[in-house]
Amino acid sequence: MPLDPEIQALLAGMAALNAPPLSQGTPETARAGFRFMTVDMRRPEHVIPVKETEDVRVPTSHGDIAARLYRPDHDDPVPTVVFAHGGGFVIGDIETHDNQARAVCRGADAVVVSIDYRLAPEAPWPAAVHDTFDAVQWAAKNIDSLGGDPARLAVAGDSAGGNISAVVAQLCRDNGPKLAAQLLIYPGVDMDADGPYPSRVDNAEGYFLTADDMAWFMQHYVGETPEHADPRMSPLKGELAGLPPAVVATAEFDPLRDEGEAYAEALGTAGVEVDVQRYDGLVHGFFDMGVLSKAAQAATDDAIARFRALLWR
Repeated sequence: MPLDPEIQALLAGMAALNAPPLSQGTPETARAGFRFMTVDMRRPEHVIPVKETEDVRVPTSHGDIAARLYRPDHDDPVPTVVFAHGGGFVIGDIETHDNQARAVCRGADAVVVSIDYRLAPEAPWPAAVHDTFDAVQWAAKNIDSLGGDPARLAVAGDSAGGNISAVVAQLCRDNGPKLAAQLLIYPGVDMDADGPYPSRVDNAEGYFLTADDMAWFMQHYVGETPEHADPRMSPLKGELAGLPPAVVATAEFDPLRDEGEAYAEALGTAGVEVDVQRYDGLVHGFFDMGVLSKAAQAATDDAIARFRALLWR
């Protein structure tokens, strides 16, 4: 399918800015640029309404981290979703992903706990995993005060957050609270740079996330470690039997497309219920492009609806 015309116009506009690539900058400049695109340029009328939000601190084994609670306009108890934001483990925070968390809250009728896990390179792998796993345990212990249903605790995340969510789902199966579902939005699941994924080559340039971006993110997150087979880094390498039902969303023009779909296939082979959907014509990052693309909005709504079906059955 051709690239969505509205996405194509967005990418052309970004290319016209002639901004230097991430790989030529520092984490600080990348974070500032990402915040400008996602927070500073956002208009008030585009903020997705929810019943209420609350900023809190979540205790972890490495100190408190910031988090934001989103509550839906729905009677308690409701599902509770711990949301890990994307950004290559290096950029992004609860502000850059505020609207994405709102979308999940509103669309899935769920309490969302969006967490500000520690970022690389200041806190490299597996810091983000530890923070998110601790946040899930905190949510499970405080489920009643959150307005949640103890039987419907889930994880969700986009891109790097999808990786973290997949890893944490495995950790929870082995030694944590029972999860009801997982929403993995164009997740990176295999940190082996030589992995057999044609989409990494076919979509390496010109589709928002580039091969150079991915290498830059991985250098900051895992450095020179050879342990790419560690399932806490590459969840595709882990034991998948017994995991909670999953929705896996991929995008046609995304370097991560093939490994996300390989993960979905592996889940199914392991006997895990999985709902995988490729959204044709779209690129990595579509989950926050609905204001600019009707197709991206439709895909976001559809992925959340699929997730809601797991949470509310």
